Amino acid sequence: MKIEQIELIEVRVPARPGAINSSELDKPLHKITSGADAAWSRQFDEFSKVLLIATTDDGTTGIGESLRDPDHDVLKTMARRLVGTEVSNLRWQSLPFAKVREYDGFELLVLDLLGKRADLPLAALLGGTFRDAVPVSAWSGHRTPDDAAEVAAAAQARGATTLKLKCELEDDIVGVAAAVRERCGPQFGLIFDPNERFGELRHAVRIARGLESVGNVLCLEDPLPRWDLGAYAELRARTSIPIAVHVALGYQSHGQRISDVTAAITHRAVDVFNFSSGIADFLRMAHVADAAGRPYWHGSEIDLGVMEAGAVHAAAATAGATLSSDIFGRLIRESDLLTAPLTFEGDSVAVPTEPGLGVQLDLDEIARYELSRTTVAAGSAG
Repeated sequence: MKIEQIELIEVRVPARPGAINSSELDKPLHKITSGADAAWSRQFDEFSKVLLIATTDDGTTGIGESLRDPDHDVLKTMARRLVGTEVSNLRWQSLPFAKVREYDGFELLVLDLLGKRADLPLAALLGGTFRDAVPVSAWSGHRTPDDAAEVAAAAQARGATTLKLKCELEDDIVGVAAAVRERCGPQFGLIFDPNERFGELRHAVRIARGLESVGNVLCLEDPLPRWDLGAYAELRARTSIPIAVHVALGYQSHGQRISDVTAAITHRAVDVFNFSSGIADFLRMAHVADAAGRPYWHGSEIDLGVMEAGAVHAAAATAGATLSSDIFGRLIRESDLLTAPLTFEGDSVAVPTEPGLGVQLDLDEIARYELSRTTVAAGSAG
């Protein structure tokens, strides 16, 4: 099974109206710089993604999906390195290029091809499933208390039991938690993710104690700057709310590395983890957390269907991925670009059982959102 060509299809799929923030709290959520644009200055759905479609000499098709805002020249260079390669000769845990943000889509593509070659779903290729369905949460950006209660009630009506919300120091975070509890009851859980923006320990302690009195918060994710693990450890000692650290390897520009997992554990800075990365590195981080007895969930960038399918397989194939994963792109964006969506039921999503990723791209739907297309083939300039 030799790769003959790879198509790179750039798409931009907007969020559904009202799906991100309250209108009066319309705050950009893209955390990293993009060209000359500063972090937190653009909304995540303004950025394109690139779908990858590989065709092999025996007619097999493999698919992948990039993280948002990829470098197209880097993508084309990676595609050229894979074209002409025998798939079975590839070391999928370490493909022949740097682990930059453009890497993960090609790892998905190779794993999809390998799963189809072996006639196995990806989770089986990764070692087998610990669960047939992966728990997932609902999601929102910044919300006012009344708006958060509406979003939570709609999610609860769909069967969700957890809602993850973005927030920052200026938001009425305790008010949001109280409004959701009043509307949805104490059993409906919240995760607050300020992306390190509580700033100082004293602010995080004040907010955590206010949330303790409400009683429906499952954890605080990245409440403080991640370099200050001592402050995380002190916050853990001063609140009963579990503390999560998000290790997102697509944020190398922020210094995030696999070693952050061991550092957080050694500093006693964390109760649970959120892991975002390619599949091989997700497994590496998961095994460290498993050894330390720290549960985790699979993070995301509010992705499309191909990348979310990969996340479902990875979370199913790891022992400690028992917490609600960030697999909710289909509910936030206008489309997942799949012929058939992942199967959500209640607060979980079923693990695909067909070979490879177990999902197919909808080419007609892709055409609605397509911005550009390039084909890299043997002997072509790309």
